Amino acid sequence: MPTLRPTVLACSLILALAAPFAADAAKKKKPAAPPKPPAVTACSDFYAFANADWLKAHPAPANGSVSALGELAERARRQQRDLLDTAAASPQGPTQKALGDFWASGLDEAAVERDGAAPIAPLLSRIDAIKKNKDVAPAIAALHQVGIPVAFDFDADLDLKNLDNYFGYFTQGGLGLPAPGFYTRTDDDARTLMGQYNGYVQKILVLTGTPQAKAASEAQLVIDLESRIARAAKVLATDDANAQYAPTATKDFAKKYRNLQLDAFLKAQGVNAAQVSMADPALFATLDKLAGTLKPEQWKAYLRFHIGNAMAPYLSKSWREADHEFRGRLFRGQDTQPERWQQVLEAINASAGSMLAHEYVEKYAPSKNRERAEDIARRVRDAALAAVEANTWMDAAAKAEAKSKLEKLRFSIGKPRVDLDFNLQPMGRGSFGSNILIASTWQHREEMRKIGRSNADRRWAVLPQFPVLSYDLAHNRLFATAAVLQAPVFDASQSDAALYGGFGAMVGQQISHAIAGKGRMVDASETVRDWWSPATAAAWDTRTAPLAAQYGAFPYAGQTATKVDGARTREQNVADLSGVELAWTALQSADPQLKPADKQAFFRGWAALWPQQFAAGSAPSHAAFSAHAPGQWRTNGPLMNLPAFAESFQCKTGNAMLRPAAEQVSIWR
Repeated sequence: MPTLRPTVLACSLILALAAPFAADAAKKKKPAAPPKPPAVTACSDFYAFANADWLKAHPAPANGSVSALGELAERARRQQRDLLDTAAASPQGPTQKALGDFWASGLDEAAVERDGAAPIAPLLSRIDAIKKNKDVAPAIAALHQVGIPVAFDFDADLDLKNLDNYFGYFTQGGLGLPAPGFYTRTDDDARTLMGQYNGYVQKILVLTGTPQAKAASEAQLVIDLESRIARAAKVLATDDANAQYAPTATKDFAKKYRNLQLDAFLKAQGVNAAQVSMADPALFATLDKLAGTLKPEQWKAYLRFHIGNAMAPYLSKSWREADHEFRGRLFRGQDTQPERWQQVLEAINASAGSMLAHEYVEKYAPSKNRERAEDIARRVRDAALAAVEANTWMDAAAKAEAKSKLEKLRFSIGKPRVDLDFNLQPMGRGSFGSNILIASTWQHREEMRKIGRSNADRRWAVLPQFPVLSYDLAHNRLFATAAVLQAPVFDASQSDAALYGGFGAMVGQQISHAIAGKGRMVDASETVRDWWSPATAAAWDTRTAPLAAQYGAFPYAGQTATKVDGARTREQNVADLSGVELAWTALQSADPQLKPADKQAFFRGWAALWPQQFAAGSAPSHAAFSAHAPGQWRTNGPLMNLPAFAESFQCKTGNAMLRPAAEQVSIWR
């Protein structure tokens, strides 16, 4: 047996003793970290790549969603608030003086409380003075004059036979609930709602001076009269404008509506039109009968309630709480009332929004920005003209009509061409409710002045202080409000390339609506007719159908079980792709020597429009109801179909942002 040497033995012992410690050390080692996900690049997910900073700074909210365009809307509200603060502190000129007084009177809650129901006391006195049925019609006309429509609605809207003119429309109205169906339904939900409404009517009547002991009986009189109106109203298709258009001569109104006195009503509103629209004469025959047969006390209860109902949001706390508990919770979905400044701003925009618009444009949309925006818009329109000429899916007749529409396209950038008449009764700071009535009387007067005039193209359906960029189908007009001419849509500090990618592409979206989609239903002469042939319509469907499949495969970020509804969002997805195509062509035409950085800036400008974050679990609801894809796919979807994007960022075959050529969809290239 060999003898072990001491050194060998020592080594054996060391190895033997070390083994357990080595095993323990191995147990204490951390498991290997999982491999990091590949870095996001322009060619893998351009939305996440271009908007990385925004997405990091805006985590998903607890409810709803946040977006860059939502931030733009909020900024516009803050700008309006700042403007009104300045007007209240140091007004420059009569318009600012009126706005400043209006704003200050609304923010002075102590004064609003002291004022109580005083602002509507003269109106209530007018109603209390009704003694006979012949007194009812003049009271109805007087309330319409101050912007409180009762018994029916009478509004200015487009003359469908001459879209440059406004027409007067008599329509169903005068209800405290949103639609006649609420009064005629008999299901449990409807009965529950009617019970809640009855309680609200009683509260308002008591606030107007009805003794508590009579509140229930008078509320029943109000609901009975409203129910009679609802049952008499003809249900009209809301998506068919022609259903409301029924020119009617006014010369016989004095004889035909003796009790309702519609001839005197029109004169009181300052309207001297030979014709107005009345699509439901049977309703007005019923109203005429009710005006002559119902007891004056029932009319008085009805009219007093509607004065209080219309003015409740602008009076003292007890009025506002009654309004919030019923309308705020049930119809506006508000658990709590908005902050006071928000309530006052909303009231000013509702009753004097055009006055605020005048000041907003002057401060936040300088003429140089409006001119630069219009130049870009016109160049995008020119790109559309070239695209129409070159496309292969329109027949010759459709091309000719499309080019005619584009050539006649009008641009309204920043504000309407002609201001309104801002001459109104002076406002003070003592009574917010009284200022509401002054402003709503002024606004009603200006609305009535539209009727019978060729001024439709000078008026906007939206206020310039709200960010909107849209195509006006009736007047073949593209308008961009003052508020939209700021980041992320139109950041004047950015290069032209970036502005074409953002503002220009949004203009392209809207221009595409002029000559496709709903735009095919109004021709270049502004006549309502379908100017596409069946062959062009079929070619359009064939060309755009693949987008529904493309988008239907896109998942919501972080909620991959929910996919985009490709069919629901198809129209807007087509517009997005059209907008990018047209704006890219326009930029190349404006600068044929584009540098690589400019090309990339164009696409960054597009991506900057769409960053958003959804609350966890909200994707299914968005997918089920929204006409738009989420921001990730509004960014990436069009770019995947545009070879110029892949070339600008050197994307390779197999990259997610480069769709195979055979699968790419094009609209205008």
